Amino acid sequence: MKYCVVIIDGASGWPLPERGGETCLELAHTPNLDRMAREGTLGLVQTVPPGMEPSSACACMSIIGYDPKVYYRGRSAIEAIGMGIPITEGEVVFRCNLVAIDDGKMRDYSAGHIGDSEAQALIDALEESLGNETTHFHQGVGYRHICKIEGHADTLQATCTPPHDIHGRPIDEFLPHGPGSDFLRDLMARSVDVLCGHPVNKARQSRGEIPATMIWLFWGSGRIPELLPFRRTYGLDAAMTSGVDLLRGLAKMAGVGNLDIPGVTAGLDNDYAAQVAGALKALQKHDLVFIHIEPPDEAAHAGLIDDKIEAIERVDREAVGQLLSSGGDSLRILAMPDHATPIEVQTHTPDPVPFVLWGPGFQATGAKAFSEAQAKSTGTLIKDGYTIMRKLIQG
Repeated sequence: MKYCVVIIDGASGWPLPERGGETCLELAHTPNLDRMAREGTLGLVQTVPPGMEPSSACACMSIIGYDPKVYYRGRSAIEAIGMGIPITEGEVVFRCNLVAIDDGKMRDYSAGHIGDSEAQALIDALEESLGNETTHFHQGVGYRHICKIEGHADTLQATCTPPHDIHGRPIDEFLPHGPGSDFLRDLMARSVDVLCGHPVNKARQSRGEIPATMIWLFWGSGRIPELLPFRRTYGLDAAMTSGVDLLRGLAKMAGVGNLDIPGVTAGLDNDYAAQVAGALKALQKHDLVFIHIEPPDEAAHAGLIDDKIEAIERVDREAVGQLLSSGGDSLRILAMPDHATPIEVQTHTPDPVPFVLWGPGFQATGAKAFSEAQAKSTGTLIKDGYTIMRKLIQG
């Protein structure tokens, strides 16, 4: 038996009054996911334990089979692991977004989804101007980067707000505050002078694109507990494909291999077909492959209904369709969002999300389609999300 887990990041959401009260999953044309829902086991799963942050880090940790209540200690360190950045005692790391501030308001949490090459030039400039023996900036993917700090452990006590939670709002009340916040606020303030006059931003403005005018520090964390290896825990050799450092970090922590598949990105330009083709090739030597697909979440954070629907439809057509046509009688599939990202709030929520288990050993539950409402109608709710991995493997 082979296994495949398709994580459709942020695909779940709330009913949209302006679209007839349907969610993006309901509005999207998804014949392949709907087939799985009719033929397999559909239900809801709580990937984010009560009281914990509804981040992809927490939710995806559940999906790959580890209890966040035991192992989760913050997102930034997981991303740093994915980027190959060591964290030693006395060091802390923060997610460092390149953002656009306009007239004191958060214009864009991603600086217009700035690309890797332009971001590298800006991160290099920040490292040259603000980096020293205790502070370093490391490039990630697109707008997502890491700032590593030594000797300021109190910064972990600061209250920080993710920039995607405050779109269009004045930033003053959301700047880091509390113990350790002065150091973070100082770095953020000094980044403005480094970025605003940089040639990359001047060129972006000349093209009518959004410039990166400031860094935003949040999701601080220190060293985190090691996960028990996936193979030792579940008896399977696994691999991961993702366009983001977070999932690559989770994979490294669990001893899961990371696949290097050309064309896999975190944006709407992701090559869905190539991602799944690479995953199927990897299944020839691995028992299980995780396929993490980021674009629906990115569209939801931007409040783009049609883009989110299109991303879900492409997942169905180019990714899930390819899996179903290649599966035969020896493939089990788990397909699900990691968390909800409702268009109305443009950020993550801890709502239970729909899942479908499909393949040999899974029975139909009477559902007609893959959606939040249909999943709820089955009456199945898995309260401890991390247990869904056992259900996939054991049937």
